[in-house]
Amino acid sequence: MNAIISFILHPLIPVNVSDDDDQQGIDVVYPLTIFFALGIWLVVQRYHKMHNSPVKFPFSVPHPADHQWKSYAIKNPHLKSHLEDSKLAPPAGGDGVEYITCFDPASGLHIHTVLADNKNDIARKILAAQKAQKSWRETTFTQRRRVVRSLLKWLVDNQDLCARVACRDSGKTLIDASLGEILTTCSKMEWLLNHGENVLRPESRAGNFMLSYKKSQVIYEPLGVVAAIVSWNYPLHNAWSPILASIFAGNAVVLKCSENVIWSTGWFVEAITNCLRACGHDPELVQLVCCWPEHADALTTSPLIKHITFIGSEEVGRKVARAATEHLTPVTLELGGKDPAIVLPGTNLEKWSSVWMRGIFQNVGQNCIGIERLLVHNDQYDELYTIFEERIKKLRVGSVLAPTSEGYVSTVDCGSMISRERFRGLERVIQDAEEAGARVLNGTTYNHTYLENGAFFSPTLVGPVDTSMAVAKQELFAPVAVLMPYDTVQEAIEIANGTRYGLGASVFGPDQRMALEVAKQLDCGMVSINDFGPRSTLWRRQSQWLWQIRWPSLIQTGIPQVLDYPVRSLVQSWEFSSNLIRFLYADGRRTRMRGLVALVAATHKSIVLSFLVKVLHILGAN
Repeated sequence: MNAIISFILHPLIPVNVSDDDDQQGIDVVYPLTIFFALGIWLVVQRYHKMHNSPVKFPFSVPHPADHQWKSYAIKNPHLKSHLEDSKLAPPAGGDGVEYITCFDPASGLHIHTVLADNKNDIARKILAAQKAQKSWRETTFTQRRRVVRSLLKWLVDNQDLCARVACRDSGKTLIDASLGEILTTCSKMEWLLNHGENVLRPESRAGNFMLSYKKSQVIYEPLGVVAAIVSWNYPLHNAWSPILASIFAGNAVVLKCSENVIWSTGWFVEAITNCLRACGHDPELVQLVCCWPEHADALTTSPLIKHITFIGSEEVGRKVARAATEHLTPVTLELGGKDPAIVLPGTNLEKWSSVWMRGIFQNVGQNCIGIERLLVHNDQYDELYTIFEERIKKLRVGSVLAPTSEGYVSTVDCGSMISRERFRGLERVIQDAEEAGARVLNGTTYNHTYLENGAFFSPTLVGPVDTSMAVAKQELFAPVAVLMPYDTVQEAIEIANGTRYGLGASVFGPDQRMALEVAKQLDCGMVSINDFGPRSTLWRRQSQWLWQIRWPSLIQTGIPQVLDYPVRSLVQSWEFSSNLIRFLYADGRRTRMRGLVALVAATHKSIVLSFLVKVLHILGAN
């Protein structure tokens, strides 16, 4: 009994389990202490696993995502093809019922004809979201993180399927889907998991002497129901990014997607609602709206919408901003861009050419923060033009979901654009530049051999271009490399700042300090040094985001050979990108290590393949 009392009062004192003081007892304090601590650790780990581990949820596998899927080919497809072709028409609806034709822009294959929302549908969805938000706003950050973590695991585990869904609806390649859709979305989800709660925590504010007896805080509260109106170029990323940020902050969200990608966006949003349901939350928290423009005011003028995020064209952005004034709804707009990349004198052109190619031709130029203008010193202009001319000639255009007559899928570098609607305008501004003295490589619609209904535009090179040409001032949003020579660095800065756009920019040079000085003189929101495509996550005040390499002498941004244009192997490039994502974002160390092993194996295969290609090229030349 004395030993038990001694252990309770001071467990670090050795106790004797024997009643005989003269007999040597067994010292049980340390084993008991270890077992007690281990028990606490196990309980804590079990608690965290129970509340934080990802939750599995059911999902459907859409048939059109299969590359062997076949359907009716629409000639000259567009969003209202169902009005012209009876084979696409849905069952007869009531008066005023409207539909949207969904099709693969790379092949013209009919995917589905979906019902478009009207004003009553939109109002009903806003009310449903408002009702669901009342309970969601009371959830903890732990509960919200579990939803995000469950979706992250699902996305990594099913990235092949998600990429094929995005490819089918937007015409992009698997690598464009992997890098532009999945990798970026995983990165943002990781940021939310690691930093979201810290950003939304109450913040203290400094006072003065007179008010020193008071404490001032800023407390972030959910807004309620918010809206996101997003573009079609990245159906997964553009849908998930505002949805996840909104619900993590405690809001409900109504997402209006583009009519061009309603099929894929519907499937991606369904995954989120299924996840919410599996985690015990109301799936009505997230609503999807797709309507024709004349019904969009039901969303933008609703008094229940407390904030609107818009990604799209300047023309539509102005309409959204005007509509939001009816109830003074705050609006965040991301509009067009004409991002310049300044190549400083003395830059190693061969070293960075792969980054520029990816920056220009990623997603066939349909990239908000892609490189629209490449500014190079006069002394290096001819060399850069030759480099681009040789590489662009090797780019292959097509669809990764269209098997050949032999049954295999061709390796392609550039997919289709979303439609042919802008082709005449593109050809006109390119032709005007040629008539003004620029050399042009390609610059026209690409007529595919067996995908005659696809919306393909030839990868194009235009240069030298000056500031008077329309091709230097208009956002092209197309696979067009625009080369603009300059004489002095100051002139390059003036050219870069010479458009009405100011979304992003990049500066490349051998001296990072000089590149940083140039970057600070650019009038835009985001600038990267020896890289392209930064995108800020948080906007609080008038500012400029500068992205630069932390240790430029040790590491630089580059394009892995397996992903470089022209892509050598579709299989190898997908193995590399998918396992890179698995290594970076998979749930659990074992899965990440398997991803790393597969990533290294894919890299070695790529090196061997590249060597064989070079050998065959040499043998062919001889």
